Amino acid sequence: MKILLTPQESETFFHNSLCNGLGYVEGYGLELTFKDSHYKAARKKLDSPCYEDVLLQILKDGKPLKMIDHECDGEYTREITLKDVHEKVQTTDASWLLQMENGEDDATTADCILQTVFFGEIIFG
Repeated sequence: MKILLTPQESETFFHNSLCNGLGYVEGYGLELTFKDSHYKAARKKLDSPCYEDVLLQILKDGKPLKMIDHECDGEYTREITLKDVHEKVQTTDASWLLQMENGEDDATTADCILQTVFFGEIIFG
């Protein structure tokens, strides 16, 4: 079964995954990074944003986010753009997307979506 999401739907799933799973993926020795100047520029565009709002704005500004692997000699270091979010969220296994859509998600659900966006598959966990 192929899932087709609008760009906005993909962004919503990704944003929710950042909110619910970013700390979880860091448990694998991964770190989400970005240029400080990109963060500051994105932050200025938003009124009272949370951290994840700014991360999504960085992508909307055409700047990348990078997941750095600190435990496997960079083997799983990846950089994404907003295009990756639009293309890869919908390739996440439907069961994970349905859990999030139905409000039955947790950190594992978010983790699986984030891994799919950054790595194209679930590698950790």
